[in-house]
Amino acid sequence: TACPPGPPSCSTRRRTCSCLPRPGCPSMGWSTEPGHGRGRRILGLCWRPPEPPSRPTCRPRDTPRRGDSRSEAEEDVDFERDLLTVPPGFTRGVDFAPKSEYRTQLNPAPGLLSLNLLLEPLDFGDQEEEDGEEEEKKGQKEKKKEEEKGPQAEAGEAAQEAGPDLRPSTPPLRADSLEDLVLKEAPPATEAAPPPEPPLAPAPEQWAIPVDISAPVDDFYRLVPEPAIKWPFEPDVFQKQAILHLERHDSVFVAAHLRGEDRGAAQRLSPRTIYTSPIKALSNQKFRDFRLTFGDVGLLTGDVQLHPEASCLIMTTEILRSMLYSGSDVIRDLEWVIFDEVHYINDAERGVVWEEVLIMLPEHVSIILLSATVPNALDFADWIGRLKRRRLYVISTAARPVPLEHFLFTGNSTRTQDQLFLLLDAKGAFQTKGYYAAVEAKKERTSKHAQTFGAKQPTQQTGPGQDRAVYLSLLGSLRARSQLPVVVFTFSRGRCDEQASGLGSLDLTTAAEKSDIHLFLQRCLARLRGSDRRLPQVLHMSELLHRGLGVHHSGILPILKEIVEMLFSRGLVKVLFATETFAMGVNMPARTVVFDSTRKHDGSAFRDLLPGEYVQMAGRAGRRGLDPTGTVILLCKARSLPDMADLHRMMLGKPSQLQSQFRLTYTMILNLLRVDALRVEDMMKRSFSEFPSRRHSKAHEQALAELTERLRALEEPDTSGPLADLPDYFNWGEELTETREVIQRRILESVNGLKSLSVGRVVVARRSEDHNALGVILQVSSDIVNRTFTTLLLCERAGAEAEGPPPRRAPSPDDLAGHNLFLPEGPCEHTVAKLHPGDVAAITTKTLRVSGERIIEDFGRRQQPRFKRDPPGPAVTSALQELVRLLQAHPQGPPTLDPVNDLQLKDVAVVEGGLRVRRLQDLLRGARCTHSPRFSSEFLKLQEQRRLQKEQERLSFLLSDQSLMLLPEYHQRVQVLRTLGYVDGAGTVQLAGRVACAMSSHELLLTELMFDNALTALRPEEIAALLSGLVCQSPGEPPQQLPAPLKEGLERVQAVARRIGEVQVACGLNQTVEEFVGELHFSLLEVVYEWARGMPFSELARLTGTPEGLVVRCIQRLAEMCRSLRGAARLVGEPVLGAKMEAAATMLRRDIVFAASLYTQ
Repeated sequence: TACPPGPPSCSTRRRTCSCLPRPGCPSMGWSTEPGHGRGRRILGLCWRPPEPPSRPTCRPRDTPRRGDSRSEAEEDVDFERDLLTVPPGFTRGVDFAPKSEYRTQLNPAPGLLSLNLLLEPLDFGDQEEEDGEEEEKKGQKEKKKEEEKGPQAEAGEAAQEAGPDLRPSTPPLRADSLEDLVLKEAPPATEAAPPPEPPLAPAPEQWAIPVDISAPVDDFYRLVPEPAIKWPFEPDVFQKQAILHLERHDSVFVAAHLRGEDRGAAQRLSPRTIYTSPIKALSNQKFRDFRLTFGDVGLLTGDVQLHPEASCLIMTTEILRSMLYSGSDVIRDLEWVIFDEVHYINDAERGVVWEEVLIMLPEHVSIILLSATVPNALDFADWIGRLKRRRLYVISTAARPVPLEHFLFTGNSTRTQDQLFLLLDAKGAFQTKGYYAAVEAKKERTSKHAQTFGAKQPTQQTGPGQDRAVYLSLLGSLRARSQLPVVVFTFSRGRCDEQASGLGSLDLTTAAEKSDIHLFLQRCLARLRGSDRRLPQVLHMSELLHRGLGVHHSGILPILKEIVEMLFSRGLVKVLFATETFAMGVNMPARTVVFDSTRKHDGSAFRDLLPGEYVQMAGRAGRRGLDPTGTVILLCKARSLPDMADLHRMMLGKPSQLQSQFRLTYTMILNLLRVDALRVEDMMKRSFSEFPSRRHSKAHEQALAELTERLRALEEPDTSGPLADLPDYFNWGEELTETREVIQRRILESVNGLKSLSVGRVVVARRSEDHNALGVILQVSSDIVNRTFTTLLLCERAGAEAEGPPPRRAPSPDDLAGHNLFLPEGPCEHTVAKLHPGDVAAITTKTLRVSGERIIEDFGRRQQPRFKRDPPGPAVTSALQELVRLLQAHPQGPPTLDPVNDLQLKDVAVVEGGLRVRRLQDLLRGARCTHSPRFSSEFLKLQEQRRLQKEQERLSFLLSDQSLMLLPEYHQRVQVLRTLGYVDGAGTVQLAGRVACAMSSHELLLTELMFDNALTALRPEEIAALLSGLVCQSPGEPPQQLPAPLKEGLERVQAVARRIGEVQVACGLNQTVEEFVGELHFSLLEVVYEWARGMPFSELARLTGTPEGLVVRCIQRLAEMCRSLRGAARLVGEPVLGAKMEAAATMLRRDIVFAASLYTQ
C-alpha cells in the first residue's frame, strides 16, 4: 500500500522522529503486511528508514521489502503463532494483536494496551522540529488536497492507509510506572475476545411466532426424560414441540384436530394452573379425566366446589371471569391458564366472556390455547401477545393422526345397499368420479321426471319408514365390515329420538355386553329416588342401551347423557344418535361417523354446514392406535344429491375465522367503574374487535410525531392585508366540494338520477385528485345491485405520467365553481372504463348519438398486441370529436342537470344544498385574496398546512378513545345507569350498582325488582316461578290459569322490564321496549312453581311438552340466580328476602334435577 501522508506536526519522513507516535506518522510503519505470517520484527508500529517522498512505494502484500534478509534461524520462527504475550518469569504482559484485529477493533481488549497506547502518556519533551520553507509549503498543498477530497474520502483513506485510531475516547491517566499502567492479567491467546459486531437494526415487534411443525424433534426424550404422562402412542411432532415450549415456560397456541398435549400440561404447570372449558358438562368430564391421571385436581362450577386447594383447578370461563372481577386470591398465585375449545369465542352469546378473561389476566400468567384448526391463528395470537407483552408460539396443523375417507351412501337398493362411493380419499383428494357414480346410482331409484344431474333442490325429508330401512341397511353393512361403533349426527332433537326408536329390531350387543351395561345402569341409577328411576325417558334409554343404541342431545337428562358418554367410551354403545354438541368434548372417537343431512337450521333459516362445523364432527371418526383410517359417510336420502360444489366447499373449504363477539354489558361497566386499574375504554381498546385498527398504533404515534415536527417547521402563510380572506377562501372551496358530493350522492341514490345515466349521456368522471375527465356512456349493466357504466373517456396521452405531474397552482374561483376538467394538449387520447355510481362526479345536460357496441368492440380489438398501432375507427373518432368540441365550448364543464328542476328531487338536503352551492360560488368570486400577486404561493402554503393538519387530526383520532366503535353505546349505557341511580354524575358506583354487579344476567331487572320490593311479599315458590322467566330459553306464553299472586307478580315483572326498556330507548340504545320485554320467557312458570312445591319430576311431564333436559337446565340456572339474589339481599340489609331466596334455592335443589355428576364421584 502507499505510504500515508503525515500529520501537520510531522510532514516529512526521517530516520528518527521526536513527535508523538500515532497512526499516520510517516516515520512509523507496520513490520509486515496483513496476511503475511512471517517477518523480522514484532507485529506493531515501529520506526523505519525513510523512502523518497516523491515516489511512494507500492508493492504487493506478500512481497518482502527490499533489504529484508532472513537467516535460517529466523525462518523457523512463526511470528504469528509462536510469539509470547507474557515474558518468561512474569505473570503479566502485553498482547500484541495482529493488524487485522486492529482494523476491526477501535479499543483494545480489557486489560491490554498496544505499543502506541503505551507510548502516548510518556513525556518525550519537545515534539516540534523546524522544517524548511519548501517542506512547509508542500505540507500545506497536501492538506489542501485532502480537504478537497471531502470527509468521506478522508475517512476511507484513514481506514485503508493510516490504520485505525487506537487511542481511547478519553485521555488515559498518567502513571508513575509502566507496571502500574500496563502489566495486567492477559487472557490466553485462545480465549481472546472476538471483535465486537456492529449493532443490528431493531427488529419489528413480533408476538406471534409460528413454529415449523415439519422440523423433527429427535432429542425429545433427552430434553423431557420424565413426561407427566406416558402416552399409549408416539406423540406427533407438533405435540412434542408444544411440550418443549411448555417446559421453557412459553405461552402456546395449539390449533389442531386433536388435543393430547393438554393432559401433559396440567401436571407440569404447578403450583397453580386453571383449566377452563366453555360448558359445565365438559368441565365435569375433564375433572374425571385429569383426576384419574394426576390426582391433584379440583373442580369449581356454579354449584359444586371440589378440592379448591388443588394445584390444577377446572372451571368454566364464567367462573374465572368472576374471580378476576372480585380479585380472588387464586389469581394472585396463578401461573398458567389453559383455554380449551378456543373457537368457542365465536359464540354470539358467551364469546365475550373469553375476551374479558384474556384481557384481564395478569401479564405474569402464561397461557395455553387449544383450538380446532382456524385460518387466523397468527392474528389471534398476535392480539394476545400484544396484550400481555409476551411471545406466543403458534403450532397449527391440519394433519390428522388417523386420516379420514369420505363416502356417499345413496340408498338401500339391492345393488347399492353395500356400496359406498368414495368422495374424498385419505390424502385429501376430491374424487369427482365417485360423485358421478353416486349420481348414476341415485338416478336408478328415482322416477323419470325427477332425474337431475346433481342439481340443488330443496331438501325433501323422508318418512320414518324409509329412514328405518336406510339405517337398517347401512348399519348392517357397517357391522359386517367391523366398522362399529358409529356416531350418527342428526340436527334435530326430535329426529334423534325417532331414528333411535325406529330401530327396535336391531340388537348389536352380546350377552356379556348386556350384563356389563345392566350392572353399570343399576349402579348409576341407584342414587335416584324410586319414581325418578321409572321416568319414561330413563326406561326408554335403558332399553336402547341394552341393545347397543344411544341418544345424546340437550333434551336428555344430564345423568342419562353421562351414562351414554361413559358406555360409549367403553365401546358398549355401538350406534349413537347425537346432535352436534357431542362433537365438543373429551376424546370419544368412533370408527365411523354418519351425517344424516348436510343442512341444518341455525335458528333463522336452513343452511349448509360450514367447513368448520363439518370438520369438527367428522373428526370423531378414527380411533388412534386402532383404526388405520376413519370413515365418514354422507346419507343421500333426498331425490337428488347435494351439489358437487357445495360438497367440495363443505369438506375442503376454509374453517371459520376467530371473530370477536365483544359487546358491552351493564355488569362489565359497573365492575370496571369500581376499579382503578382498568377503564371501560381500555377494555374496549384491547378487545379483539379493535385489534385490526390498534395493531399499528406505534406506527401512528411515530407518524404523528413526524407530522407535528413538519408542521412546526412549516412556514406560516401570510393572511394580512389583501390576503386576509385567504383562509375563508380555502374553507369555502372545501365546503363547496363537500356539498356537491352530498348532492351527487343523493342524485345517484334516486330513481330519476339512475335513469338519466343512459347510453349517450355525457358525464364528468372522477379520474384523479387533480382533475376530472369528460366522457360519454356507452353501455349500462343489467345488474341492479352492482350497476356499472361502460364509458368512453378523454385521458392523457401515453407516457404523460412518466413526465411527472404538472406544477401545482392555486385554483381560481372559476376552477372551484366548475369541475376542473382535463384539457388535452395536442392529439387527444381516450380509454374505455367501467364506472360505478360513485365514480360519476356530475351528470351533464348533453347527450350524444353514439354506437356503444362498435366503440367497445373497436377499443377491445386495439388492446391486442397485433392491432395496437391501428387508428381508432370512425365511431370512436366521431365520439371523441364531439367530446372535444364540448370541452372547448365549456372549459369548466358543460351545464349539469339540476337536481330539483330536472330530476324532480324534493329532498330538503338537496334543495338546501343547491342554495348553499350558489351562495358559496358567489362568495368565491367576491374574494379579495385572488387579486393579490402572492395569492398562488400563499394559497399553496395554506393548502399544505391544512393537509398536514387534517392528517394530524386523523392520526390523533385513531389513537384516541373517540375512534372506538362501541364508545357511543358505552356513553348511552352509562346514561341509563345514571338515570336509574346506579352511578352518580362523577361515575361513582352507588349501592344499586354494587347489587347489580352480583348478578350474572338480567342485572338491571333483578336489581329494580329488589329495590321496588316486588319480591319481598311473595312466598319462596312464587319468587322462583316468576324468576324462571329470566332463565328459561324455551319461548312460549305462560299458562292462562295462574294463582292470583303469580298473575300479579307476572304483571309487575313485565311492567318493571317495560320501564327499563323505555329508559334505554330514551338514552339512545337501539333495542326497542318490545324486544327487551320479549327476552323474558314464562313458558315454564307453572312447571317451576309445582316443582318448588314438591311435585315429583315424573308428574311434571304432564304440564309441558318441553324436553326433560331443558327443564332440568332451567331449574339449575334458576337455583344459581336464587343464590345470587340471596347474597345481594344480604348486601343491602334485607334479611327477610335473603331468607326467602335461601328457601327457594333449597326447594329447587332436589332429586334428579340436582343429582351429582357421575364424573365427580
